[in-house]
Amino acid sequence: MSERGERITIPTPSGDVSGVWLRPASPDATVVVAHGAGAGMDHPFMVGFAEALADLGIATLRFNFAYMEAGKRLPDRAPRAIPVWAAAFEEARRRSDGEPVWAAGKSFGGRMASMALAEGAIDPAGLIFLGYPLHPAGKPEKLRDEHLYGLRVPMLFLQGTRDILATRELLDAVAETLPTSTVAWQEGGDHSFAVKGVKRTADEVGAALAPQAAGFIRGRSPRSPADSGRPSA
Repeated sequence: MSERGERITIPTPSGDVSGVWLRPASPDATVVVAHGAGAGMDHPFMVGFAEALADLGIATLRFNFAYMEAGKRLPDRAPRAIPVWAAAFEEARRRSDGEPVWAAGKSFGGRMASMALAEGAIDPAGLIFLGYPLHPAGKPEKLRDEHLYGLRVPMLFLQGTRDILATRELLDAVAETLPTSTVAWQEGGDHSFAVKGVKRTADEVGAALAPQAAGFIRGRSPRSPADSGRPSA
């Protein structure tokens, strides 16, 4: 894939991290996109999703967490990851032109976005989860859901029906108690949204999720910053 967008450097409390800013003309919204635990912002899935959003009229800023920037394998814990999320979010807000700014993330990146919102570190117009890691593989009793119940922004869970980190029954049960959430099940998709018997490149997989995300964003973006929601007290 040929790269699109502007390579930027984002100062954070954990050191500078890399980002890619991609802004079409007169975007309806900006989406900050965080990568998953095992691959950085330049993974084809991330690039495909972000660039497809841009083609649909939505600006994107994808970025690396500090551990990925440093070439480390183990992801940062929340106290270190959340300030980086906040720095990337503020960079996107600074570069935007007043349009709603959303937060999105693949797996770990999406979970950190929701935790950042729960702590008041970011105030997005809404959240887009690209495979939310509701529980560790094979351990459905260890739910990572407690912080979600205080959030009141629109939330879209894009989730594969074969995702071993979020069984359908459990995620549907959680979503039923979140009045602002929507679950869009991707039939046959695993945690990376790969479907058995369907040959697609990683960038095609990521790009295929963009229309659902764009439709959700356009249907629920607040008209003014005052309409956006922080966690309830």
